[in-house]
Amino acid sequence: MAFFVYILYSKSKDVYYKGFSENPQKRFTEHLEGKSQYTSQTNDWELVFIRSFELKTEALKYEKMLKRQNQNYLRWLINGDLNEL
Repeated sequence: MAFFVYILYSKSKDVYYKGFSENPQKRFTEHLEGKSQYTSQTNDWELVFIRSFELKTEALKYEKMLKRQNQNYLRWLINGDLNEL
């Protein structure tokens, strides 16, 4: 089983949302349908980054690290080789 860390971007809010899921496509749909409190504030989210991990602990550590990063780092990451989209 794989575990995923993903980044969503909202152009209208100019904000990135970082998350973890075992099924990122299903989770993305939930975000668009307003089933997540934070992302329900707008519906223009785009899935811009995804990275898979074999271990859940690795994925959760990576997600925690991403949540501390600034937008410049996130843009660099989205355009880099680690992005599996």
